[in-house]
Amino acid sequence: MDFSKRVAVITGGASGIGRAVSTAMAQRNIGAVALVDMSEAVNDVAAQLNFEAGRSFVLPYQGDTTDSAFRASVFDDVQARHGRVTMCVPAAGITRDDLAVRIDKVTGKARIYPIEKFRQVVEVNLLAPVYWALEMIGRIAEDRAAKGLKRWTPDEHVQGSVVFIGSVSSQGNRGQVSYASTKAGLEGAAATITKEAMFHGVRCGVIHPGFTDTPMVRSMGEDYVAKNILPYTQLGRLIRPDEIADAICFMLTNSAASGELWVDAGWHAPA
Repeated sequence: MDFSKRVAVITGGASGIGRAVSTAMAQRNIGAVALVDMSEAVNDVAAQLNFEAGRSFVLPYQGDTTDSAFRASVFDDVQARHGRVTMCVPAAGITRDDLAVRIDKVTGKARIYPIEKFRQVVEVNLLAPVYWALEMIGRIAEDRAAKGLKRWTPDEHVQGSVVFIGSVSSQGNRGQVSYASTKAGLEGAAATITKEAMFHGVRCGVIHPGFTDTPMVRSMGEDYVAKNILPYTQLGRLIRPDEIADAICFMLTNSAASGELWVDAGWHAPA
């Protein structure tokens, strides 16, 4: 897939991995990128990327990725301006970390992880990414049907690619019952979508980053990172966002790459 002829949608694009992916795509002369984020900073990020590239190819969209109407409006607008979206990296995510069960030292009663927080993490980290991907796949399928095309054949070339952002936490991580569940859930979703979406010529995979130097990880605190992350990482440092972005671009463009890719810097979780 030639980046210069493609249109991409990236959620969580104002910071972290999402922003790094948009930068990597700019370096590969991507045709157009829809940058989506809850933060108004997405407008500044888009302006900066356009300035650095010397062309207007990044379109900022501020809104809630769990809102289906907002999602559809983004695809409608991007498609009207630049044509069909063929790359989707739904990178928006949150953490609401806490132990699944904690004993109150005063009352001796068990405090169970709040179900409201669990539902919020599921909405943002699992449901939203899946439906941003399905939005793209559905539009590709409609376009093919309108042209009288049915089952995709290899001589047509790949029609689109999706890369979900998993995590090493999908294998289980203390204090991340909701986050780990959603990242493991993306594995099952991707495995199913890829079997169905290939009918329309769309590939789907999951990248599992290790602990990356993003605002989400930094919010854990320097002491936590130094004591609980770095000692168990073979590289002895946090992964750079651009390293993850480079791997995502590889997964998007290399048609032989399938399934899951672990970019974890040799992370081995403590018992």
